[in-house]
Amino acid sequence: MNWQLMWDSLPRMLGGLSLTLQLIVGSLALGAVVAFAVALLRLSGNRVAEWLSAAYVFVFRGTPLLVQIFLIYYGLGQFTLIRDSFLWPFLREPYWCAILALTLNTGAYTSEVLRGAILSVPLGQVEAARACGMSRPLAFRRIVLPVAIRQMLPAYGNEVILMVKATSLASTITLMEVTGIARRMIAQTFAVFELFIVAGAIYLVLNFIASRLIKFAEWRLTPYLRARA
Repeated sequence: MNWQLMWDSLPRMLGGLSLTLQLIVGSLALGAVVAFAVALLRLSGNRVAEWLSAAYVFVFRGTPLLVQIFLIYYGLGQFTLIRDSFLWPFLREPYWCAILALTLNTGAYTSEVLRGAILSVPLGQVEAARACGMSRPLAFRRIVLPVAIRQMLPAYGNEVILMVKATSLASTITLMEVTGIARRMIAQTFAVFELFIVAGAIYLVLNFIASRLIKFAEWRLTPYLRARA
């Protein structure tokens, strides 16, 4: 094993870390907004809204993320309506196509996690809030949503870790994030084993940090864990 090559490749791969972090933070932030809206639509009681949101979740959970990236990056440009619209300056760029695909994918998964967490909130807590004079929106904001967020954190932590790893697929549409730089260096040196070990180590560190952050948020939002500490 060429340890010197691994050490020398580390600074170059870390150069793509900024783009990787942008993809992670951007897609998770936008995906959370999408997930919240979709979860509310699934619970709205409106049949049309429920059907449309369920169809979105079914499609994006049932198809591979790589296929979604290819369809957005290579497929949308086939339509004249898209090319002539105000969206084209964004959709012709691989960065925004990757953000869009990752956002829609994580939004579908997270919406189901959030919906299940909302449905798991004990009905007695909601009834108690209503008995205290809270309106439905106020009870949702002060009682249901905080409890649901606390309960969904372990499952959402898994989704965050999956999204960190999923950003590596952005290299397939020419983005030079960590995996993209590793692939370019492999084409130059043919050192597949060594360079992918370095790339994997970077993702491992990112996922370790993400898991610790989720664990800390769970501790902060769970009173009995703080009391036990």
